[in-house]
Amino acid sequence: MGASDASGASDPRRSPAHDSDFLRAARREPVSRTPVWFMRQAGRALPEYKKVRTGIPMLDACLRPDLVTEITLQPVRRYGVDAAVLYSDIVVPLKAIGVEVEIVPNVGPVIAHPVRDLSGLDQIRPLDPATDLAFATEAVRQLVGELGSTPLIGFGGAPFTVASYLIEGGPSKNHEKTKAMMLGAPELFAALMDRLADLTAGFMRVQVEAGASVVQLFDSWAGALSPRDYERYVMPHSAKVLDSLADLGVPRIHFGVGTGELLPLMAAAGADVVGVDWRVPLDEASRRIGPDYAVQGNLDPSVMFAPWPVIETRVREVLDEGSRTPGHIFNLGHGVTPDMDPDRLARVVELVHEASAR
Repeated sequence: MGASDASGASDPRRSPAHDSDFLRAARREPVSRTPVWFMRQAGRALPEYKKVRTGIPMLDACLRPDLVTEITLQPVRRYGVDAAVLYSDIVVPLKAIGVEVEIVPNVGPVIAHPVRDLSGLDQIRPLDPATDLAFATEAVRQLVGELGSTPLIGFGGAPFTVASYLIEGGPSKNHEKTKAMMLGAPELFAALMDRLADLTAGFMRVQVEAGASVVQLFDSWAGALSPRDYERYVMPHSAKVLDSLADLGVPRIHFGVGTGELLPLMAAAGADVVGVDWRVPLDEASRRIGPDYAVQGNLDPSVMFAPWPVIETRVREVLDEGSRTPGHIFNLGHGVTPDMDPDRLARVVELVHEASAR
């Protein structure tokens, strides 16, 4: 693990992962080859994951450092990716402070008592990192010791996406209740978003102080918003999260789905790397956000089910578009799905490394 200062925080400049291609790409520095990892690589598609989690609910697994460590390491072993991502979920901090939430198979996060009025805010209490997140600190420390020069990505859910689950009570296609509160009860919405920004910032900070060398803020549902509404109601709270991590000196990735029209705003919220889904070519995304940001992405996940020659062609196209940006981290345009073929994902990693070798 990297050296620590008096506060217990690791110094990212002294981490064994500091000069990895992954972190160099995030800092827009020259690399020996394009680094690659996959969102949701830990779990889902891997048979070894299904075996180790037999009979254990997902959120329970996320609170056990031994399982978190094993599941996080599985895709690094199998795929040869350039970074590990902490096995967790965006609602884990809610669970940690006592919110009644469970992840229902084939549904997603379900909230027992949705937030619909001021009284609903009472369940979002302040985070006590030392007690509420001791499991995360232990898991990250174990992982950093195992990973050596391979970076560990910490992450958290952006306030809007977490708020949407809390307000809707579960997953939603159109986010009607969320938008109704945002527009019709803006003070209540802002109060909820502010509490969630503090919660996510605390969760991500704990991960970095324990040794994670990069973080990603997931705003999966931000693409449901217009640029005007995003800038007015959401961006300040995401910026609060990202700004709170600036002093730690690690790259910050900001990602959402369907956010092509929001990319400049998501960059300006405090990112170093902007995640791009498959709807916008990487070179065009880079043009929109400017030269001061690296990009991450953006193979369409559905392409993974096409014949291999199609996959190879598309991977090379993404690499070509990425080569015209200040820095590129290869990824899918969203996460690994449960029925993806792990062997194909491993072949994609090999192809990215071979085709991009400098």
